[in-house]
Amino acid sequence: MVGRVLGGIATSLLFSSFESWLVAEHNKRGFEQQWLSITFSKAIFLGNGLVAIVAGLLGNLLVDSLSLGPVAPFDAASCFLAIGMAVILSSWSENYGDPSESKDLLTQFRGAAVAIASDEKIALLGAIQSLFEGSMYTFVFLWTPALSPNDEDIPHGFIFATFMLASMLGSSLASRLMARQSLRVESYMQIVFAVASASLMLPILISFFVPPSTERGGGISFGGCILLLGFTTFEACCGIFWPSIMKMRSQYIPEEARSTIMNFFRIPLNIFVCIVLYNVSAFPITFMFGMCSIFLLVACFLQRRLFLIAEKPKTEDWEAMKERDTESDPLNI
Repeated sequence: MVGRVLGGIATSLLFSSFESWLVAEHNKRGFEQQWLSITFSKAIFLGNGLVAIVAGLLGNLLVDSLSLGPVAPFDAASCFLAIGMAVILSSWSENYGDPSESKDLLTQFRGAAVAIASDEKIALLGAIQSLFEGSMYTFVFLWTPALSPNDEDIPHGFIFATFMLASMLGSSLASRLMARQSLRVESYMQIVFAVASASLMLPILISFFVPPSTERGGGISFGGCILLLGFTTFEACCGIFWPSIMKMRSQYIPEEARSTIMNFFRIPLNIFVCIVLYNVSAFPITFMFGMCSIFLLVACFLQRRLFLIAEKPKTEDWEAMKERDTESDPLNI
């Protein structure tokens, strides 16, 4: 339990502080803004794709080939984390933000709430992120029982590697899309969310049109093969999503409160995933996939709204919001 709590803290830092540090360091060094999109794409391609495949193969080697037991991959992961810590401590410069700003946690969350309420683009971006990531994390728990409803003997490692390859292809496609000056991220992400929604609707369609297999064990069924194709398409959409959402966050979320706002978005996401997993046995698996598909469709409509208002100027910049907030609460220093 302690390990999972610490892992949750580390994951939250990885998906918020790391990105904030990267954007701040990128701007501080005066690099071209277009390079940020390339960095995000390469991080997803190499990190979430290639390294994930190698890590899976290494874990399989430690457990099966070397017979070191199921704890061995965790021990190996701690070694790589220690190496990463040493590299970061020795070569990365610290970004403390504005030292004049209050570091009180309640003040930070209050400022994040003000930013979200004052700028529709930030609110839309947070809702889109929560809807997509909630569906994605739910999919992580559902794809195995969906592909083997009758305890079919499916190659989990090979399927996971296939998913990661699809994610790599998606991130590579995203880098090409973002490199085109005439194509906006807000535009093509509408199509990505629609395709992702359709791919997670497949389990419901298959339950109606493909006769279920009654044979216990054996290989993957015909319906399972169709599902595998749809799930691979969804993973490709995930590969496009990550660098694209990073790009939009760098455009719309103010640097002064980026980490706090991003963690603010993760609160409804984590609540949603906990509720789904707690009630996973109370509903059929097709209901869960249908709910995820609906969420992705809602994300598509919200992305359309973001596309329409993206060109409108902000009614109030970040500094003005902070000044107004301070004036309304003179005791908040």
